[in-house]
Amino acid sequence: MMKTSENIHPDKQQGLDIEEKLWTPGAITAAKALEEGGYLFETERAAILLQPVTEQIIRVKLMTAQELSFKTTIAVQQDVFCSVEGELVETEEAYHVKLPAASAVIHKHNACVDLYNQDGELVSSDVGLYSSARGKYGCRKQNEKDSHIYGLGEKTSFLDKAGEKYDMWNSDVFDPHVPEIECLYVSIPFFIHFNYDKAPYGIFLDNPGRTSFDFRSSEESYSFEVQSGELDYYFILGNTVKDIVSRYSSLTGRMDLPPAWAIGYHQSRYSYMSQDEVIALAHTFKEKQIPVDAIHLDIHYMDEYRVFTFDPIRFPQPRKMIEELNELGIRIVTIVDPGVKKDPDYKQYQAGILNDYFCKKLEGDLFFGDVWPGTSAFPDFTEEEIRQWWGEQHQYYTELGIHGIWNDMNEPAVFNTTKTMDLDVVHRNDGDPKTHGELHNLYGMLMSMATQQGLKQQLSGNRPFVLTRAGYAGVQKYAATWTGDNRSFWEHLAMSIPMVLNLGLSGQPFAGPDIGGFAHHASPELLARWTQAGVFFPYCRNHSVIDSIRQEPWAFGEEIEAICQSYIRMRYQFLPYIYTQFYEAHKTGLPIMRPLLLEYADDRNVYNLCDQFLVGTDLLVAPILRPSTTARAVYLPEGEWVDYWSGERYEGGKNILADAPLERLPLYIRAGAVVPNMISDAWKPQLNEEAAIKHIVYAATKGSQIKSQWYEDDANTYDYEQGSYNLLQFSTSFEQNSMSIDVSYVAKNLTKQRESIKVEIKELLFTPSQVMMYEHDVVGQCEWSYNAETRSIELVLPNHFDHAHITIS
Repeated sequence: MMKTSENIHPDKQQGLDIEEKLWTPGAITAAKALEEGGYLFETERAAILLQPVTEQIIRVKLMTAQELSFKTTIAVQQDVFCSVEGELVETEEAYHVKLPAASAVIHKHNACVDLYNQDGELVSSDVGLYSSARGKYGCRKQNEKDSHIYGLGEKTSFLDKAGEKYDMWNSDVFDPHVPEIECLYVSIPFFIHFNYDKAPYGIFLDNPGRTSFDFRSSEESYSFEVQSGELDYYFILGNTVKDIVSRYSSLTGRMDLPPAWAIGYHQSRYSYMSQDEVIALAHTFKEKQIPVDAIHLDIHYMDEYRVFTFDPIRFPQPRKMIEELNELGIRIVTIVDPGVKKDPDYKQYQAGILNDYFCKKLEGDLFFGDVWPGTSAFPDFTEEEIRQWWGEQHQYYTELGIHGIWNDMNEPAVFNTTKTMDLDVVHRNDGDPKTHGELHNLYGMLMSMATQQGLKQQLSGNRPFVLTRAGYAGVQKYAATWTGDNRSFWEHLAMSIPMVLNLGLSGQPFAGPDIGGFAHHASPELLARWTQAGVFFPYCRNHSVIDSIRQEPWAFGEEIEAICQSYIRMRYQFLPYIYTQFYEAHKTGLPIMRPLLLEYADDRNVYNLCDQFLVGTDLLVAPILRPSTTARAVYLPEGEWVDYWSGERYEGGKNILADAPLERLPLYIRAGAVVPNMISDAWKPQLNEEAAIKHIVYAATKGSQIKSQWYEDDANTYDYEQGSYNLLQFSTSFEQNSMSIDVSYVAKNLTKQRESIKVEIKELLFTPSQVMMYEHDVVGQCEWSYNAETRSIELVLPNHFDHAHITIS
């Protein structure tokens, strides 16, 4: 057999003793302050940009081509960059960058960066920058043994990610969802480093290609690495974990307020197969008096899986169906995938071909991949013009009365050996072409961006709802996320808590799992327990796969139906409180569903506590996560907590044993907190300016002082952006035989105001004899009544005040 030169390819040679040297940037050769802002450090083999973004956020960028570029990905908000005064000082060993709230020391001999906070405390120290292979660059930083890691977006396993290793690569993972899996659908390359004895910090690695985070290989250090593109990260300083989350979300953007219907209960299945089935489903909810705000249509509503169509046989009159559901107060949410069927008679395919909107290889060949419709083309969402076109296509839905879109398969998922788009596809990227390998994790977010912006243009000021399976940092600006194709396993119920908690710490407040589990078969007990937990997640949807046992709330008989009904109704009862938490997420970026760590960072007991959670600051939820379990340990943090069911008081800082028969979810209210409830006999209460609201307070013991707030707007339009909303703040104070409430409007701008504010104080520890209401030191009028049997007092405050002080004694 004839041999060719291939036989002496150097990669085939054995025994060549060549030492592989680890690439490093080398020593610093020059340094200067830049007119554009920031500081450039040239090294023997690269350059390093240190750019103050704000006083608390510093960007560090390794440029191996030594071409200065301030460009960021689309995930970063450009309006967050501001001018930060600083000073560059050279010493014999290092360069010092002195900033108002931080300082950086860049060592001359190896270009390692040490970061100090305003107090001069060393917060982070580099071990070194390196390259592990061609095009792969990483940073290794020192770590402490008692450090904890949070965030990293949508990952399995427990809350604390110390000792774990993950890749960021959006992946269609139907099976398995287990703790060792490294990639799921949403990649958010951001983490929080927390240590009890040191100031916390955050790092956001802004690279939408494959990246990796290794907190496992060494106790003394951790590393993060990019496989393509640039090593470009943001260092976020703060005194608390809340500071880090809020500042990270200012960097990547914060969510719009969703319409109130989007935070109600959603029902879905893969798939509801016909118009008649959907209408019957909606009427069953009403007949059984179970609230529901949205019914989702999975892929079978389409004509041979073509997006922007309805199947003419299964759904012959979609407009009539949607109108009938809207009369019941129920919205339709339709699934839309990125794959456009290759069909010359198909409108969207024609437009995509004629206008050159689909993804291509560098040589000009279209990329085709098999998905639900068969051979399909994929829009290049990295181009603004194409995003605009895609958004315009949704007029097909909005003209039918649809205000909600569900983006699926947008990792993008492709039915091939790699399970995604070919990595050598070249995206045009608004004039900065890059391969799919470099931009993969952005694809799903850009699709959701196009969808949300298109809907906003078409809905005449009404807020849209977008749900996405795939995303990247900043996805919260455009869509809610769910945790994908989970299973009807008790383990997946338990795992959903830390998954959503870490998504919240990663800047995505609006998330939740499929209640009951998507695949496999739910049991009656599992559905009951999952519904109990699920109604307190930010996103609340029951969804199941086509070949599974049905799991609608009534699927398992009267006992389970009654439990599901009562808890779904409980979500609507707490909707004013939950909506207020969405407002706080919109304003501050803080999560709605919170780990106890976020509020009680001085308590070492909560650093990996993830079988219970807080909603805001005042509700503590401790779900049952195992079968045949009727009691569980609950950890109550410092303060005073009241059992929602019994009214029993507990002093925090300890574990208690909670009684939890099948119909009971352990639920606790922070004593003294004012929790707005919606009071209604309607089968589906509507949260709006006319909803009946009562503010519930569980009385606290002597010395307690608690602050709370209540936000309301029209719950549907963007008028709140022009200031059309009310924000009412409460401050409660308790003494041995008296209590007081300060009530103040921070904003009172709704056109139609309520006639009165109703407050109920439960479990009073004294018998009241008088109630006094003062408005600017003038005694006002206040209706009140006391129920000695329940030890509760009800107040009716006339709503003509800006500030009022109420004393009860």
